[in-house]
Amino acid sequence: MPIKPILLSLLLSPFVLAQAPKPAGPPPTLKSVLLAQLRSTHNKAEWFVPVNTAVAGMTPEQARWVPKSEGPNNPAPEDHSVGMITYHLLYWNTQALGQLKGEKAPPPTSDNNETFNKFDATSWPETVKKLDENLTALEQLVEAADDAKIAAIAPTIAHISTHNAYHTGQIITIRKLQGSWDPKKGVS
Repeated sequence: MPIKPILLSLLLSPFVLAQAPKPAGPPPTLKSVLLAQLRSTHNKAEWFVPVNTAVAGMTPEQARWVPKSEGPNNPAPEDHSVGMITYHLLYWNTQALGQLKGEKAPPPTSDNNETFNKFDATSWPETVKKLDENLTALEQLVEAADDAKIAAIAPTIAHISTHNAYHTGQIITIRKLQGSWDPKKGVS
């Protein structure tokens, strides 16, 4: 006996509704994309581990540890410690934030090595705290900006996020070499 079309549609309707696409949110804007990039490299784990997770729980001793780059296959990044890289990120993010806010900042260093080599392990907790505050301030700056300001600062914000992601990968590599990385934090 054939099933009547009405009965068939009633029987199949739960399957149709379950497969219906979810309504899309608002289309992305330049501001929303830049904020997503900043947050994913700061404190919101998505495709990769953010810097806050990468440095969390490290002692000053661990932050000071420098892997030796011996041999062509060693992934250690140029004999830098996690602390040195974190200090470097703090330096450049602070410079960029000041510039974006229109503040008169001291001229950037002429030797990028200084941005790594001024790290002091005794100030490790303060370095981590200041980096977090700085990244939060960058996010707030983008959130408060109008479309014209967003268009003007977009390249800088995109470079900040890329730079932070690059160095966060180095931090995780060093922690793996050191044996202080917990793969449950997102990278095995």
